[in-house]
Formats: sequence, structure tokens, C-alpha cells
Amino acid sequence: MRKYFGTDGIRRIANTELTPELVFRVAKAGAYVLAKNSNHTPTILIGRDTRISGTLIESAMIAGFLSYGANVKSIGVIPTPAIAYLTKKLNADAGVVISASHNTFEFNGIKYFSNKGMKIPDEIEEEIEEIMDLGKLSEFSAVNEHIGISEDASFMADEYVEFITNLFKFDILNNINPEFKVVIDTANGATYKVAERIFTNLGINHTVINNCPNGININDNCGSTHLDMLKKYVVDNHYDMGIAYDGDGDRCLLIDEKGNVVDGDIILAIISKYLKENNRLNKNTLVATVMSNLGLKKYAKENDINFIDTKVGDRYVLEKMLEEGYNLGGEQSGHIICLDYNPTGDGILTSLMVLKILLESKKSLLEASKIISIYPQVLVNAKVDNSKKYDYKQDDVINEKIEKIEAEILDKGRVLIRPSGTEPLVRVMIEGEDINYITKKAQDIATLIEERLK
Repeated sequence: MRKYFGTDGIRRIANTELTPELVFRVAKAGAYVLAKNSNHTPTILIGRDTRISGTLIESAMIAGFLSYGANVKSIGVIPTPAIAYLTKKLNADAGVVISASHNTFEFNGIKYFSNKGMKIPDEIEEEIEEIMDLGKLSEFSAVNEHIGISEDASFMADEYVEFITNLFKFDILNNINPEFKVVIDTANGATYKVAERIFTNLGINHTVINNCPNGININDNCGSTHLDMLKKYVVDNHYDMGIAYDGDGDRCLLIDEKGNVVDGDIILAIISKYLKENNRLNKNTLVATVMSNLGLKKYAKENDINFIDTKVGDRYVLEKMLEEGYNLGGEQSGHIICLDYNPTGDGILTSLMVLKILLESKKSLLEASKIISIYPQVLVNAKVDNSKKYDYKQDDVINEKIEKIEAEILDKGRVLIRPSGTEPLVRVMIEGEDINYITKKAQDIATLIEERLK
């Protein structure tokens, strides 16, 4: 089991668990691992979200990179997918995003991207951890003229804005409906500036809310993990669509005109149907994770689309897409990867893709969503010590309970248990036809896990 990295980089409480000293080591070891085979001075891009600890963590990262001898371009507050895009476009040696995504402000995290603009694989993270703990980091210190240089590159946000704008400019401007109104919740996070610029460039009738970050209000009852405010805003003000991003901008969830949530599974159905109809769905295949709703699998079968699932984590979705040559995949949480455009989840791109489909088809989001029926799904978190969250697999009492419930559900639902990759939790998910029944059973399992793994 890895010591520092989880399913989405490193994520901890800033300045107590994610200390500047730890960040310095992560940076220096990461620079070595990602650039050790290059024959030039490495260049690394850094972006961050709006957390109060962002500049603290960034300063420690920069110090680690410069100490190794890497040059740094600091882009400032910018969405995660923008770093992915710019790292690849500029052929930088690596990119780093300082963010804890959908978590509250006291957390922060570190995500590495390779020079191809993709999250680094598990084995590279493991190598970084190994270097960090060898006690040899001092051997990788640059001296004299080889010490790295850092520069402000905040102007590079313009390149991402231009990239996304140009992707959709022709299609959206040709089908624009001035009466189609959208409201965008930027979660007081990394999209708070660029989303406004992109939607304005495309002439979309829009309003932006939760776009006044103060360092501690990121994801605070807003964004893709707290949708109640956006639902009310859409319904009360008669908007056609609500768009919610998470703190770092790689996720997108939607609200239809009646206030219904359109999650990642429904978004995948809408986009895959459009791509299939236009002969653009590579190998007629959709990639998702084991957490995807049974309804998505049934939708794919009914529409003659191949469905492949992976472990939880958009990195595993992307790995499968790259291995087999697929171009659409994602997660129920709203990480949607449109590989024809960007090799990571991109909330702004996803929302514009759906908007483009609605404008071309002249359908409402509610109407477009009817192509898929979603099974009721309950997720309950069992709180356990971080060191024990994998122990449920060896506990006979827990496994007997799970097997009994699985037998009761049979082919009308499923039980999925998985440890969180970023928090001290075991997640208990049950799908089925009866919401009251599956809620009780999920709570029963979660309570048992907490009792048995004290």
C-alpha cells in the first residue's frame, strides 16, 4: 500500500499533515523521477485552486523543484484540466496541480501530470515515494548555475481560454439560442475566472454564482458536491440548465430545468448517444467505473454500445481508453474524459459539450436525459482508522453480511464496498429498486464495518 499517494494524488490537511517539509520532498523526488531521463533542464508547470493554503504549498513545491534544478512556470489559479492541456502543449517535463478538489478548504493536495498531460500512473507515484524515503534527496541538489528559476506565467490561462473557446465557437455560435439561459456555479474555486470568460466568448446567455473566493469558501455549500443552492436558483429564476463545477474544475454535474440532478452517468449517456449518431464514438465503446449506475449499463446494451468498467478513479478510466483506443469515458461523480480534446476530466469542456448537443438537437436537458433510467443508489460512509480501511476483506462477519444482502437483491441491484483513496472511510454503495430497503441495508453494513474495525 502506498504511503503518501491515494487514488487522486496526495490529499491531507494543509500545514499539519501536508507540511511544507513533506511538500518539498514530494517536489524534489517528483522532479527527479519525472525528468531523470531528460538531457535538458526540466521545466515544470504549477497551477492551484483558491484555498488559503495554496500559496504556502506552492512555495514549498517551487523550492523543491528549484533545489533539484528544474525551472518552474507558475500559472496561478487555474483549473486542473488547463494544467493538463498546457503541459502537453508546451512539452513541459511535468505539470502539478495544488488542490484538494471537492474537499473543504482545510485540505489541500498535489496531483502530478506527465509531459503528455495525463495523471502519472501508480508505478511512478510509487517510485516517487521510494525516492522520498531513501534519505538521499540531498544527492539531487543543484548547485551554482544549475539551480532552477521560477517565473510568473499567469498569462498562460489565456491559452486555455482560447483552446476551449475555439473547440466550440463554430458549433455553438451557429446554433445559439439567446433565450436558452444557463447558470454556472464555480464553487468559489479554480474555474471562477476562466468559466466567465469562455461563456462570454461563446455568446451564451449565462449567470455565474459562487465566484467570489476568499480562501476558505471553496466548495462551501456550493459546487458539484452541494447542489441545493443551484437547484433552487435554476427553478426559482427559470433557467434552462444549471452547471456545477468542483473546486479544481475537473468535474461537472448539471441541473435540468425542473431541478433534477444530471450526474456523470447521465452525461455519459447523452454524449455517447451523440457521438454514436455522428460516427465518432471510437470502437462503439463507452468506458466507466464499477461505481457507475446499473442504468448506464442497461442504456449501453439497449443502444448497442459496448460498455467497459474499471476500478474507481478517472486515471484508470483513461488508462483503459488509451490501451484500447476509446475516446469517451468517465465517472458518475462528473469526471468526463473526451479524449479527442483533452486527456483528463474537464468540467468546462463537458458542460459545453452537453450544451452544444442540446442546442443542435433543440432539446431541453430534461428531454435529453430521458434516454437513460437511473436505479436508486445509496452511498453510506463507514468511518474507520486509515490503517484499517482494507481489513473488511478479511472479516468473515462483514463478508457474510454482504453476501446475504447480495443474495436478497440478486439481479435487481448490487452491493459495492470500497475503501476511499483519499479519506479514512470505507464506502458502502447499494443499488436497487426500493430506496428505503437499500438505505437501511447500506447503513447496516456501514455500522457493522465501524463496529468490527474499531
